[in-house]
Amino acid sequence: MKRSSKRYKELTKKVEKILYSPEEAVNVLKNTATAKFEESAEAHVSLNVDPKYADQQLRATVIFPFGTGKKVRVVAIVKDAELYNAAELKAEKIGSENLIEEINQGYLDFDVLIAQTEMMPKLAKLGRLLGPRGLMPSAKAGTMTNDVKSAIDEFKKGKIEYRVDKTGIVHVNFGKTNFQASELIENLRTFYRSIMENKPTGVKGRYFKSFHLCSTMGPSIEVDWNIF
Repeated sequence: MKRSSKRYKELTKKVEKILYSPEEAVNVLKNTATAKFEESAEAHVSLNVDPKYADQQLRATVIFPFGTGKKVRVVAIVKDAELYNAAELKAEKIGSENLIEEINQGYLDFDVLIAQTEMMPKLAKLGRLLGPRGLMPSAKAGTMTNDVKSAIDEFKKGKIEYRVDKTGIVHVNFGKTNFQASELIENLRTFYRSIMENKPTGVKGRYFKSFHLCSTMGPSIEVDWNIF
């Protein structure tokens, strides 16, 4: 466990028990990212919501202006696959019913599946395979669309879907620790604005409970969300 390691204990000494400004928090995050691999920059946001109620659920998308630093594998299912050039669009695959069958046979080497709206009925048989993996296309996630080319481009550039978990917390990676501090801060502000813009209608009282950052192997840093 990282929390019991000597390295981790030393890193925790660099984090004060205070509320950091977003800029200060990002700087501390970068200074505590000392693993031997390029760590992700993570945000963990606790919200005053109870997801068991429909009007307190949060599920939305955000496009990070500086991306996530992760190579995203995108495939698309369209009616007329011959009208699309997968290489030109930087998609792993673009297909029609042939791709549906390939996925049904076990092909899952992708992170995002985009489907043209009229193809959705044909994807119904993939529900049990894709649903539990969070890969089933939906309008809410921006993966069921008639503008397939734009959707591919957005996800390649850093669009992600996020949602609140059953405990009321949203977890996202908003970049890599080798990003410039200014890039991480702008990604973080974009994420904060998205959470605000998608505030569930059923929220009563304050919306945010806490806002923490950390690197993959680093200690938790609490952010003052009031000064975003």
